[in-house]
Amino acid sequence: MATLEAGVVRRVRAHRTGEPELAPRGRGKRRLGPGKPIPFGFALGPALLVGAWVVGSATGALDPETLPAPWTVARTAGELIADGRLQSNLLTSLQRAVIGLVLGVVIGVVLALIAGLSRVGEALVDGPVQIKRAIPTLALIPLFIVWFGIGEEMKLIVITTSVLIPIYLNTHAYLRGVDARYVELAETVGLSRWGFLRRVALPGSLPGFFLGLRLAVTISWLALVVVEQVNATSGIGYLMTQARTYGQIDVIVVGLVIYGLLGLFGDLAVRTTERKVLAWRQTLGD
Repeated sequence: MATLEAGVVRRVRAHRTGEPELAPRGRGKRRLGPGKPIPFGFALGPALLVGAWVVGSATGALDPETLPAPWTVARTAGELIADGRLQSNLLTSLQRAVIGLVLGVVIGVVLALIAGLSRVGEALVDGPVQIKRAIPTLALIPLFIVWFGIGEEMKLIVITTSVLIPIYLNTHAYLRGVDARYVELAETVGLSRWGFLRRVALPGSLPGFFLGLRLAVTISWLALVVVEQVNATSGIGYLMTQARTYGQIDVIVVGLVIYGLLGLFGDLAVRTTERKVLAWRQTLGD
């Protein structure tokens, strides 16, 4: 929509002033842009961190009692994989994170639509969501334990309530930021409520939704780390808690590396999906 409007304005201005119409620049010709995409650029920063870790361990700058060397962590990971503990606990963690993420995304989008398309809905929904946003998840866990016990239900509720906040906030903000001219156009052409939602409201809120989804993926793992240390009997967080009890720092670092990789590749998946879904936009990063 924005691209079409910009093109129309450019042609109208050229017609009125008699100036030649400027052709749009290609992706590789932008002088002020960030430049061409770097192949596997997402891995460059993590690779530098790992390189610094390797150098620090090899030179003795890092105390192995404080932070084990990468090869020690790799050997420990291999042992955990060989006895099956890493796979089983990782599968449990993935199930919790995915279920909580899906529930949080669905609820967050529904609440954003209710609050974004109705003043009454905003009055009923926005206040409680803002209250939840101001209360740390850690502060709610004791209350959730009293209400829901210490089983899987409590863990999923903690993840879900943590995830829905960024989804709601960003989707609601972009939904309310839809240009009023598109709303007037939809009314002029006689779009129904459903047609307006499908053709104007939802496309206009998609950038905010994907921004919220990137945050939600990270938050789901952060919440998972917390809940898996509350009377859990499985999961990566449980594995790390047991390792802390027995002073196995290398196992703790294995868990941290797994959480980091899951967060990195989860964010990469969301960004890749966003580029495909929002291919109609022309932005600085294109």
